[in-house]
Amino acid sequence: NDYLRQWLPRQESYLHHLLDREAPPEDRRCIICQQDGVYKCQDCLGEPLYCTGCCRSQHRSNPFHWISQWNGRFFERSCLAHVGLIIYLGHDGKQCPAVTDRWNLFEEDEPEDLLEPEDLPFVSGPEFQPKENTMVIVDKSGVHRLEVRCCECPNAMSPDIQMFRHGFFPASFNRPKTVFTFRVLNDFLLDSLECGTSAMNYYSKLRRMTSSMFPHLVPDRYRELMRVARQWRQLKTMKWHGFGHRSDNPSTGELALFCPACPQPGINVLLSEDESLDDWKYTRSFVMDGNFKAEHLHPIKPFDEVWLSDGLGFMVGKDRYKMHLAEAADTVEKSSCNNHRAVNQANAARHKLESTGIGGVACARHGCFVPHSMVDFQKGERQATSTIPHSRVNHRQMNMDYALCEASRHNMEGITRAVTFYDINCQYNKHFRVRVDRSRFLEMAPQLTIIPGIGLWHVHGHQDSCYVRYASNFIEGIGRIDGEIMETLWARLNLISPAARGMSSPHRKECLDYQMNDSNFCKMIRMKRTLCRKYKLARNGILESGKAFDRLDEAAPLHLKTEWLARERIAQSGRLNDPSAMDEYEINIKKAPSKKEIELRLLEEGNARNAAPSRRSVATWISTGLAIEEAQIALLIEVRRIGRRSTETQRLDIARQRDRLQGQIDGFARSALTHLGEGFDADDEPEDWDVDILDDLDDDPADFTETSHTWTNSPELTVIPLPSNLGVDRCRRCMAEDLIPLEMSLREGQANDALHNLRIYLCNKAILFRTSVRQAKSQALKTRAWSQVTSVQQAVSLHASIYTKTRKQMMKLEPGQDQLQKYKPLLREQLKISTAVGDPNARGQRNESLAWFWSVEVDLGGPDQSWNEECEFLLACHIPRLPDWTHAKFTESIG
Repeated sequence: NDYLRQWLPRQESYLHHLLDREAPPEDRRCIICQQDGVYKCQDCLGEPLYCTGCCRSQHRSNPFHWISQWNGRFFERSCLAHVGLIIYLGHDGKQCPAVTDRWNLFEEDEPEDLLEPEDLPFVSGPEFQPKENTMVIVDKSGVHRLEVRCCECPNAMSPDIQMFRHGFFPASFNRPKTVFTFRVLNDFLLDSLECGTSAMNYYSKLRRMTSSMFPHLVPDRYRELMRVARQWRQLKTMKWHGFGHRSDNPSTGELALFCPACPQPGINVLLSEDESLDDWKYTRSFVMDGNFKAEHLHPIKPFDEVWLSDGLGFMVGKDRYKMHLAEAADTVEKSSCNNHRAVNQANAARHKLESTGIGGVACARHGCFVPHSMVDFQKGERQATSTIPHSRVNHRQMNMDYALCEASRHNMEGITRAVTFYDINCQYNKHFRVRVDRSRFLEMAPQLTIIPGIGLWHVHGHQDSCYVRYASNFIEGIGRIDGEIMETLWARLNLISPAARGMSSPHRKECLDYQMNDSNFCKMIRMKRTLCRKYKLARNGILESGKAFDRLDEAAPLHLKTEWLARERIAQSGRLNDPSAMDEYEINIKKAPSKKEIELRLLEEGNARNAAPSRRSVATWISTGLAIEEAQIALLIEVRRIGRRSTETQRLDIARQRDRLQGQIDGFARSALTHLGEGFDADDEPEDWDVDILDDLDDDPADFTETSHTWTNSPELTVIPLPSNLGVDRCRRCMAEDLIPLEMSLREGQANDALHNLRIYLCNKAILFRTSVRQAKSQALKTRAWSQVTSVQQAVSLHASIYTKTRKQMMKLEPGQDQLQKYKPLLREQLKISTAVGDPNARGQRNESLAWFWSVEVDLGGPDQSWNEECEFLLACHIPRLPDWTHAKFTESIG
């Protein structure tokens, strides 16, 4: 924007100089011979002026420049054909001495572009009407009509070869009248790759570049461009893959690039004597997916199609694939997971489509398509039909089976492990080997072990049990990988999908092959930078995870670590035959004891040891005091909510609550004489007068002085005689020191209840935002949704205040180090909600840490160091071999 502001004062000056360029200089001389300069070249640097002869001589090596001719009033668009420019093939651009005056090269090979006289403009410019001895030359600068003379020496090559060696690709071969320059073909292919430009749009641009006023009069060579571009693409691909220096023809997948970093024996893997391909570092990782935007209409003339590279690139060969589809049988099985009908039924009802999309395989770590592993879909991913019940899926995996088997045969000789990521691998992989063994057209090495996985984004759409069974975090040796990289690869293919939708089948597959080859090429040239960046991130992540693990490892008992490692080996070894073996990694968090549970335990213990009458119901008495404190906090919040401008109904409701609360306080104070002994006087003022009984995280407690009319006489501000309010020293003087541990235990239960309710309401708030607020389409629905959010937020404030008050009282009871570590201060920013609140394994939370109170129920301390075994088992088993950031996050949240 700063540059635009600087340019605004200069705008008029720039416009003036732009108009000056349209006028000739005062002398108007040719820059070569100083004669009358009547032609100006728009493509030469500086737009110099030339006379007729110099213009012709200077453009023998630049025959596709556009020129303008001075007509006495302005420079009028012209072309080099008007100055007599002739292109000579051979003899270094000079006329062949054997050439005759006859011009029979262009007879009856291509139809003439005849225009009606009334269509021709009344101004000069590019040649529209075909003239004798001229041919159409399509260049990236536009469409030209120039005279071309071939060499007619006895030993001369055929005209089409002469043109080809001169940089022209002929549209026909016997008597060509249209040629395309190599420049325009390269430019079209690059435009198609980067911009998704179709042949029609590209040629429309060339016509407008030729004549902005009369583009419809420029010769139409759209169909010729499509045909020649296919031929040029095939030649360039064969040249890039070295077949210009070989006498044999390319075989399956040999016209395709692959990932340079994936292990390929004999190419980038050279084993030493003590190495084996069984090592985890030689494991191949594949990701499988489908793209339903790459659909294809039924061809108009399937009998007249010409295949240039059937099965030589990424798309599989048609004949064998069709035989596989004809033979493969559909099976119906009951799904044990969620029914992914929305994915499987994409484009299923489009009867005019020959192919509803494509699917295939890419390397999961670097995102390179695997050669000869891309297949067409006939109906979704051949996984479901709309006539089946919701609980059943029609397992028609013939498409993806063929793709995976072809991928496993590409440069994998001797490799014994492969990890596959697929959106529905929990169902797809169940009987994969059985389907391979039954088919004549599916081949896979028997020693190859397939380890199934599901991408970290799609796994959250499955049942909870699929997370530990198929997520990459729990696959040994796979490292930091998400299994979703193929979703990003479809974006480049979708550029050309609209243009390829109506192409012939061979042309479409060639375009897809070329696009995928370019995608792999771009991955290859950026591989160094990408791997270096990932290596730095991995190195820092290992250090952080290692430190977190070391803290846990030092405190974990040796016998438990030995047991956990043994259980880990059993789970990993049994996952292939029984994925449920991975359920060992499920975290079963033990719920912290509530206040009622602790009160019940204290009462049972008192009865068991025949406590004195004054001590038998002391736990219930303290629990009643804690309930009174919670009622005081709730009443204070209500007083603040209604404020000064309250209605009579609201004031009456507050008065009734105060009356009820005062009666409870009076009864509690009378009972205090029984439990606190003779040293306690109910009329004494407590030493610690806690006016900040309500410490809401969103507001200042001092605000209540402005909203309460009876601040000094309100029962919600009365300090009740609990041991924590009396203080430890006074309890000792009253011979009530034994009440301190009882209140501490009940305070822990109260804190556990407050945190539990806090988590519940925060989850409820997150769900409301997802299901009500964001989905509301009208003002009435939005108002109702926000009213629900406000109600939930009030509950969050209540339980946050209860916990804050409870922790303050616990601090007065001289808590131990375990309590201080477990019950931390509650901060305002920790009450913000996120996706991880509603789902601990939610997508997008891999590098995020939850607030401490989300894992406070995990038992991390105690005199016997009895940690939650499931939690520690997850950490101890998974991090030693390959630290993972997910576990670092979990370690931070519980440690």
